[in-house]
Amino acid sequence: MESPHKGKTGLTRIWNAFGYSMAGLRAAYKHEDAFRQEILLAAVLIPLALWLPATHIGRALMIASVLLVLMVELLNSAIEATVDRISLEKHDLAKRAKDIGSSAVLVSLINVLVTWGLVLSA
Repeated sequence: MESPHKGKTGLTRIWNAFGYSMAGLRAAYKHEDAFRQEILLAAVLIPLALWLPATHIGRALMIASVLLVLMVELLNSAIEATVDRISLEKHDLAKRAKDIGSSAVLVSLINVLVTWGLVLSA
């Protein structure tokens, strides 16, 4: 069965999607400590990427790596919320899902270190 909310098309769909996205960002900022910390990190690193000596491509890679952390954290938070919605019981699969999501965030943070290191050492 398809969602009854899928019927919107055109500009209405785009406007609604934008509103849902903004609500998601607000919810993540309000409820997720890690997301707030990563927003702070982005607020420091993105201007720093624009200030440091690097090519335009290097700057783009540095900024993209930081934004990737935020995207992965949003997905990880969604996984955690979904798992918690299903059940707060301890379960091996719930733990696995949360651990894998957390690992994705770690990999994205390592990506920032590698990307910034390579760009700045060039």
